[in-house]
Amino acid sequence: MKIIHFADLHLGVENYGRIDPATGLSTRLTDFLAAFDQMVDYAMDNKIDLVLFCGDAYKNREPSQTQQRELAKRINRLATNGIPVFLLVGNHDLHNAFNKATAVDIFDTLAIRNVYVSNRPTIYNIPTASGTIQIASLPWLRRGALLSKEDTKDLNFEQINRKAQEVLTGIIDAHAARLDPKLPAILAAHVWVTGAALGSEKQMTIGQEHVLLPGNVANPAFDYVALGHIHKHQVLASHPPVVYAGSLERVDFGEERDDKGFYVIDIEPDGQPNRRRVSFEFHPVKGRRFLTIEVNIDPTDTNPTATALRAISEQGDKVKDAIVRFQITLPAELEGQLRNNEIRDALKEAHYLTIAKDIKREARLRMGKWTAEEITPLEALKTYLGSRNVPPTHADVLLEYGEKLIREQATPSVR
Repeated sequence: MKIIHFADLHLGVENYGRIDPATGLSTRLTDFLAAFDQMVDYAMDNKIDLVLFCGDAYKNREPSQTQQRELAKRINRLATNGIPVFLLVGNHDLHNAFNKATAVDIFDTLAIRNVYVSNRPTIYNIPTASGTIQIASLPWLRRGALLSKEDTKDLNFEQINRKAQEVLTGIIDAHAARLDPKLPAILAAHVWVTGAALGSEKQMTIGQEHVLLPGNVANPAFDYVALGHIHKHQVLASHPPVVYAGSLERVDFGEERDDKGFYVIDIEPDGQPNRRRVSFEFHPVKGRRFLTIEVNIDPTDTNPTATALRAISEQGDKVKDAIVRFQITLPAELEGQLRNNEIRDALKEAHYLTIAKDIKREARLRMGKWTAEEITPLEALKTYLGSRNVPPTHADVLLEYGEKLIREQATPSVR
């Protein structure tokens, strides 16, 4: 049995984009759809038995009609070609109102053949070309669905989180107890597991976090644990595999160096009753490049523009069609020598460009209307006494002694 595991599609992320005049769509929507298409093409070309999506189809809880149409096109392409698709509800798919539909419920309402939607924890037996597989689901659940007001009465925030963790772990254990050991089984969960390296999901979080320990999800009754919610693909455990697929496309510069893609899981009998051999491999997709160019200009630099252009040239073809962040740090006295138009022209092949300048100005201690470099020691003392509202008679005495000390300090001593 061959399965694709992917997650966190986030259609609707349109930062660093522009409107394509040919389609009327944001170029960033096109980027995310292009990454999705690479996954769909792989499924069609490699006889995939099941496509397993672990939550967050959209960026927002109420996606636009266009975003819904584009998702449906690709789900339909898989389903009508005999590839079952399992859709788990993530926190971005879940409406904030209790009685409102999730962003993907329409597929369940229409009862589309080969499409399964999970908005509550349960076990699905899904027939595939290579046999039946069990999917134990743990979609994102509102805290109110996990804990009643009575459950959380008189509890602090940490105690409430612990209580929610106990409930979620209980759901997973109950799933494991109901599984048929003769059939392959996968836990599909949209949740934050501690120890995972984060991407940009913290900035995109909707609602309160449910946090589980790796041991809470790594139940040996499952052949594989497929996770969504964290954007960085990673393996948290091996027996069974506990895996975040990550997102299909980069969201922002926090994911600049992250590879994006999906996992392909192979489940095979290993010759013993109720035992299976599982292997999995990450398949990267080609996405929009994010590129940061940092330039630090030395105060002695006689041509800061040439230095900046040289740094851009060193990137070669990486600038073309990339989302570029150009950051330059330079002394204030050289700012006027920077030829901004030449820098922008050198970066004109970027898909999107931001330029940030960090101007270093020499810090000067100010004392009244003078800076520390301009004022004499005696004037500094006089200014200080005035700022402290020292009575004039006392100030005169202090100034007299101060002047004497200053004069003695300035006179070379003879030994």
